[in-house]
Amino acid sequence: MKKNIILACLVLVGQDMLAQKNPWSLRECCDYAIEHNISIKQQQNQCRQQEVQLSSAKNSRLPDLSASLGQNFSFGRGLTAQNTYTNTNTSSTSLQLGASVPLFTGFEIPNQIKLSQLNLEAATADLEKAKDDIRMQVAQAYVQILYDMEMADVAHRQIAIDSAQVARLQAFVNNGKASGAELSQQKATLANSKLTATQADNNLKLAVLSLTQLLELPSPEDFTIVRPSLEELDRLAVQDGMVTPDQVYAEALGVKPEILSQQLKLKGTEHSIKIAQAGHYPTLSLSGGLGTNYYTTSGFKADSFNKQLENNFSQYIGLNLSVPIFNRFQTRNRIRSARIDQANQQLQLDNTKKTLYKEIQQVYYNAVNAQSKTRSSAEAVQSSKDAFELMQAKYENGKSNITEFNEAKNNYLKSESDLVQARYENLYQHALLEFYRGRDLNF
Repeated sequence: MKKNIILACLVLVGQDMLAQKNPWSLRECCDYAIEHNISIKQQQNQCRQQEVQLSSAKNSRLPDLSASLGQNFSFGRGLTAQNTYTNTNTSSTSLQLGASVPLFTGFEIPNQIKLSQLNLEAATADLEKAKDDIRMQVAQAYVQILYDMEMADVAHRQIAIDSAQVARLQAFVNNGKASGAELSQQKATLANSKLTATQADNNLKLAVLSLTQLLELPSPEDFTIVRPSLEELDRLAVQDGMVTPDQVYAEALGVKPEILSQQLKLKGTEHSIKIAQAGHYPTLSLSGGLGTNYYTTSGFKADSFNKQLENNFSQYIGLNLSVPIFNRFQTRNRIRSARIDQANQQLQLDNTKKTLYKEIQQVYYNAVNAQSKTRSSAEAVQSSKDAFELMQAKYENGKSNITEFNEAKNNYLKSESDLVQARYENLYQHALLEFYRGRDLNF
């Protein structure tokens, strides 16, 4: 019991140490999530289950061997050793050892092996699809943290600007150059800025919590991530020559696991049809065995146990041929059902391809829009910054009022927020577009 408690404590400590590792990159987050995610582990178990089924299919070629031991007691009229009937009590002991080998099963066994192999490959592809889904969820949560970080920074910069203005107005009020109403108005603005910053900090904490829960970490405390540089974000904002949706789709068809899984399952339906068609073929098996018996009858002398086992020892070998003639159309209907399953699987493959193409189209146009929005937002930030600095100079020289100053400031900060959002949306959509092409999901 103490050992289990110590082991549990060591596991928790180890997880805490991982959470305190600063900072986490996107790749590290994805790798850790894949290693610890419960859905991934369940899919891994599904692959192991398919491995067991493949082993069972291969082993069906082997002979089976069975042994039996029987003991019978008879009371009343029965057959004696002299081949006469009398009212006696008899007992018999039988020992049997038999084996059989399938020689021909209408090609059912080889097709079952091929089907099991394809099912295993499809389950492996489904496992990769599950990993890709986790990677996308982690990336989305990762970008949300980056966005909330920037929004928190913008909110705290707004506090710094408003605090400076409160201090400036306080000095003017002390010197009689400003009214108390202006100071109160600016203090109210500062209070609103602090509220906005508090909300931004809370949003950041919730975003961090969401990611750490995806990673199956026990606590979000001391968890931080790597922030990409502005140079990297700007490089994405100005890149040209983006591939078309059709180009991405053509590459995705060859690498995305969901497509591979459906293709393997479709190929497996061909063997399912052949397995059903095996019911039209005769089956041939080889069997053989050993056996012996021991008899006793009350009132009659019997040979010893070992002597009877030796005298009654027998062997047999035989070929068993079974020819199907009529089985109420069960084989025909199994073939029909297998062909319907094949048609449905073809539709499933087509639907998966269409879904993939739609996803790529959405990501592509989101990436185009995000890139355009980033450029426009950068221009808007520069314009609003120039307007704010001009209004700040006019306000400090008494040529504009506090309302005009706050309006210019709010426009500038809003343009910064829009740029932050556009940058990270651009970052995420471009990374996602490359991910559909088979690249690693990384910033």
